[in-house]
Amino acid sequence: MIHDFKSLLVTHEGPVLRVRLNRPETGNAISGEILDELLVVLGALDEELGIRVLVLSGAGEDFCLGGDRAEFPALLAEDPSGVALRALGNKARRVCDALASTDAVTVARLHGGVVGAGVGLAVFCDLRVGADTCRFRLPELGLGVPPAWGGIMPRLLHEAGAARIRELILTADTFGAATAQELSILHKVVPEAELDGAVTRWIKPLVRRSPSSLRTAKLMLNAYANANRLADATLFDAELLSSALTAAAARS
Repeated sequence: MIHDFKSLLVTHEGPVLRVRLNRPETGNAISGEILDELLVVLGALDEELGIRVLVLSGAGEDFCLGGDRAEFPALLAEDPSGVALRALGNKARRVCDALASTDAVTVARLHGGVVGAGVGLAVFCDLRVGADTCRFRLPELGLGVPPAWGGIMPRLLHEAGAARIRELILTADTFGAATAQELSILHKVVPEAELDGAVTRWIKPLVRRSPSSLRTAKLMLNAYANANRLADATLFDAELLSSALTAAAARS
């Protein structure tokens, strides 16, 4: 997988593909460019023979500090109707769907700040390990927008439970790695210096699994997780986000 990425650092190590968000100067804020490049990687992933594991991480001090808020007013200035914002929201949805559905097992390696869209990217990974100093936050209501990025809501509710996620969304409180593990947002918490070792301990047995077994297991897990969802309201996420930002811009 050879591409000249501007916002990602991608390395291929046998059956393992490592993808690092590589905009540390912005806290790896999720821009349209990052989403485009993630779609290229994820779109090619299942065509690359032998890849069993994808490890997603972030460069610099933080995994990801959320969506690129500087991009929203720029898109609205170019297109006050909000069509460009909806396209960005739909792109985020496609990235999250691809993380969940790719044949490879996806592993999130988290450190520093994990905020908003960063939480979204993380929870759509199959396995998640975080440094004990991680700081998590779902800040959307404090920013005047709905928590409608990438289809995150049902994923969070399923992984962590409705009561606690309701509290975290409504208060926008920061919470640490221990709480994230309690909520199953993290599977493991380790000192930051031990993150790579924890990822390696997951990778070793995974790369010995047959591709068909991994693919079948993921299909079953996803199917059973979605079995009680009568309708997918996240299809409206891009519309909700676009409408909220367009209305806010009109009031300002």
